[in-house]
Amino acid sequence: MKSNLSNNAIKVLNSRYLLKNAEGDIVESPDELFRRVANHIAKGELTYGSAADAKAWEEKFYALMCELKFMPNSPTLMNAGMPLGQLSACFVLPIEDSIESIFTTLKNTALIQQSGGGTGFNFSALRPDGDFISSSSGNASGPVSFIKIFDAATQNIKQGGKRRGANMGIINIDHPDIEEFISVKREEGVLSNFNISVGIYDTFMIAVEQDAMWQLKHPGIGKLVKEIKARSLWNKIVENAWSSGDPGLVFLDTVNKTNPTPALGEINCTNPCGEVPLLSYEACNLGSINVSQFFITESKQVDWKKLEESIIFSIRFLDNVIEMNNYIIPEIKALVTGNRKIGLGIMGWAELLIKMHIAYDSDKALQLAEQLMKFINEKSKEASIDLAKQRGVFKNWDKSVYHPHTPIRNATRTSIAPTGTISIIAGTSSSIEPLFALAFHRENVLNNETMDDINPIFVQYLQQNNLYSEALIKQVAKTGTLAETDLPAEVKNLFKTSLEIEPKWHIQHQVAFQKYTDNAVSKTINMPTEATIKDIDNAYMFAWKQKAKGVTIFRYGSKQKQVLKSGIDNQDACHVCVS
Repeated sequence: MKSNLSNNAIKVLNSRYLLKNAEGDIVESPDELFRRVANHIAKGELTYGSAADAKAWEEKFYALMCELKFMPNSPTLMNAGMPLGQLSACFVLPIEDSIESIFTTLKNTALIQQSGGGTGFNFSALRPDGDFISSSSGNASGPVSFIKIFDAATQNIKQGGKRRGANMGIINIDHPDIEEFISVKREEGVLSNFNISVGIYDTFMIAVEQDAMWQLKHPGIGKLVKEIKARSLWNKIVENAWSSGDPGLVFLDTVNKTNPTPALGEINCTNPCGEVPLLSYEACNLGSINVSQFFITESKQVDWKKLEESIIFSIRFLDNVIEMNNYIIPEIKALVTGNRKIGLGIMGWAELLIKMHIAYDSDKALQLAEQLMKFINEKSKEASIDLAKQRGVFKNWDKSVYHPHTPIRNATRTSIAPTGTISIIAGTSSSIEPLFALAFHRENVLNNETMDDINPIFVQYLQQNNLYSEALIKQVAKTGTLAETDLPAEVKNLFKTSLEIEPKWHIQHQVAFQKYTDNAVSKTINMPTEATIKDIDNAYMFAWKQKAKGVTIFRYGSKQKQVLKSGIDNQDACHVCVS
């Protein structure tokens, strides 16, 4: 079996994923990579079945990846079957108010990032800047200073020798240093290895609505440090988000309403992109189904039967990942194997909609989103229940919301990740995002290299409908959109790009998928350059009211460095990228 990989997919695989010898020469083909991963993950069957079972599942896992129907997270692709063997995408680590805790976590962070994982931290337990330290008769430097130390460490640790680390830093809205935190990324280049989010409580949002005062309290002793207008803090958040894209928001009360193991503690942090809320020392093991592969051309419908089979195979694959993972920190092994959280998500959503001739910014798209994710969530749960019959429930099941009525293998099953490079490998649109542009320029994907792309589904559509011309392709390559073309309105609507879609539709898509997702949804609310601070205010408030677990916005051009840019500067590149 041979995969039908695009030129850009091969570039990504060559740069990051395929094995290399000591001289840096590639010694593995894409199909050999998929075989290596399938073989290693299928060995998880040996704990519960025979060698014949493992071989049979190896073939199923191999076909799933070769047919580009499913991809696991990057560390699994990179490390499965290798001595390093660290397969998890990301981790949440605790930070308590002591030098020992802070630097133990920094050491663990280094080990995780060296092995290819990302990390999330909530720094709210640290005492505020200037606070008296009785043991040394000195003064605390505050959580922001330590976040900068973690950022500097990440800068100097290249993940698995293949990519730089990613972090999530959270401070809760009632911490005395929250104002400094909100503004910390306003200066370009500060905390460049961190996404930052404010941990938000419902009581704060209500205080904003009522224009009430808000109390900032010492995290250790609960003493009132300062009172401030809630609306003043809120305005600082939205102004800085408008200026730099940070901070995002994590709605902690909404997150904890669906915490599957409340007896083990409250969740106060997420992984770097926000799609997996985790307890301290938990890790996320993720994979994504390419839903555009399940479109039936003749009937223009989703092939629900084949999708169900792929969901069942994917859930088993991810449960095996937990079995075969190399846990470099004992506390992580205990909690990951204790809760067995996995996160199956999707990619190719925008391309599926295009194939079905459904505009992204339409009620029909939202209805299909709910129908699709409900199906995936239900079939994932059924698959996990079936696995529990074969393999047993997760160890902490008696401390979970499933006890005593629902014996199940995994505390969570679904999560929607950004799918960055794995969607390039699969040759499809990323996650549940609309097309960013019909022609775009990627930066910082392959170390310092760039990559240009014209959407192949768009080109195919033009050809099938006798709309293709070299002149049109050149025009689209320059701008990345159809706005200035003479194409019919229905074509322009179908191929609307991210910045042409109103923020409310972005948020409604996130919420539609969140409704049937165990963990959370990573979704960027893209906004055009001319978006106002009020637009950010409205988007953040709307996300809370719609029960999103978190929200991230990005106003185009608000950072000097951004990964995706609409349009291709080099007009000669488009012919290469169409194939």
